[in-house]
Amino acid sequence: MMKKLCVLVFLTLVIGACSDSKNGNSGEVAERSLIKAPEFSADSIYNFIQDQVDFGPRVPGTDAHTNAARYFVEKFEQFGAIVTVQEFEEQTYDGTRVQLKNIIAAFNPAAKKRILLAAHWDTRPFADKDPEDTYAPMDGANDGGSGVGVLLEVARIIGIGPGPKVGVDIILFDGEDWGEHLEASSVTPTGGKDSWWCLGSQYWSKNKHKPNYSAFYGILLDMVGAERATFYQDAVSKQNAQRVLDKVWGIANNLGHSQYFISQPGISLVDDHVYVNRDARIPMIDIIDLRNGGSEFIPEHHRQGDNMDAISKSTLAVVAELVLTVLYNE
Repeated sequence: MMKKLCVLVFLTLVIGACSDSKNGNSGEVAERSLIKAPEFSADSIYNFIQDQVDFGPRVPGTDAHTNAARYFVEKFEQFGAIVTVQEFEEQTYDGTRVQLKNIIAAFNPAAKKRILLAAHWDTRPFADKDPEDTYAPMDGANDGGSGVGVLLEVARIIGIGPGPKVGVDIILFDGEDWGEHLEASSVTPTGGKDSWWCLGSQYWSKNKHKPNYSAFYGILLDMVGAERATFYQDAVSKQNAQRVLDKVWGIANNLGHSQYFISQPGISLVDDHVYVNRDARIPMIDIIDLRNGGSEFIPEHHRQGDNMDAISKSTLAVVAELVLTVLYNE
């Protein structure tokens, strides 16, 4: 995933200055009674991530990518979801034409009130921040794999039942992480794209899998599996979905997870929620691990060290408990 540290010009309409830094507790709410989340398994989430890594790097155009897509569809169907595979072709920054698949799983399709959960399932084609080989393949255990693993566990729990009262839609976005290599010269995006990153969410936000689809709000999971994770409130989420941030961070605080969920602003970044907010018009927040006061990404970001050794079951459990608690309290 590319999470740019500066705000691009095309985002100025959706990203404002982080002017709320004086309010360090904006996400905290008064203690209240919460419906307890159903029992889940951190081991199960870990195994879902291991399954993805075992396919190999899930780079579009590879057998690993094809096999992983089949696995996701089978899992969602096994858990009782109605699955839609949105296939499309895109061009990457270096001219490569790639076949991409957004995978959408719907639970309780008759419910009018819907909550949208998302993560990206593709792997960056090269570890371009690696100190040894900037074109080396990478496992993407955390960057992509962890968010998908949590959402597969959420799907499994909903499938066991009873599910939440609201409808739940899970989207696994493809093509999020095939942006420019750090050594590449700048190339203007073509084909109506605003960025070479987040190809799947750009496409879906303008071509929804169901006409007039909408959701009450959305939650994006990105890099949610590392030890000692700290989730700050990025500028796009604050500008577009402050109410959702207050709700989710407030529930995290009530669950005793304030050491993970920091109610302070983080960096401006480009992630899938940008396009869901701007083009799909659905308020979506990003739960993403930021370090050093919310100013930078995790040490394994776009490096070969993004493997299973970087995954913490305790962090996965915190995120899964929070997401499930949010859903079952709607």
